[in-house]
Amino acid sequence: MHRHAPVIALALLACALAAPAAAQDAQLGYPAVPLLSTGTTILGQKIRYPAGDPHVDAAIVSLAPGQRAILHKHDVPLFAYILEGELTVDYGGYGKRVYRQGDSLVEAMDVAHFSVNTGTTPMRLLGVYIGAVGVKDMTPVPEPGAK
Repeated sequence: MHRHAPVIALALLACALAAPAAAQDAQLGYPAVPLLSTGTTILGQKIRYPAGDPHVDAAIVSLAPGQRAILHKHDVPLFAYILEGELTVDYGGYGKRVYRQGDSLVEAMDVAHFSVNTGTTPMRLLGVYIGAVGVKDMTPVPEPGAK
């Protein structure tokens, strides 16, 4: 069993319990607005944390209108929040999903996918990778037919 499992379980439980109390928290001087509370990815996969020393990376991902990201997969849980614009993610056999400003999700793990800004304005998202030291947040996947 992962040595951080009890801490992670407690943190997830705290998030689940905190979400309904957000309005009350705001009245108490902690103005938190829940964005997401889940134990699964956008494709319904159970969230898995990598073994090893915990490490968190955060980044802003930006795509211009019409711009496409490379085909890739995530080896660690990725929380994403769409700051602005529109993003369509193609999960291959799992279909496509469209995300817009204000949407939040835990991205699919170990499923090759690519993203396209299908909107008319720049798309920006905040990505928080919940990983471990030495584990890649994102792994490029060769395009079908590429040599």
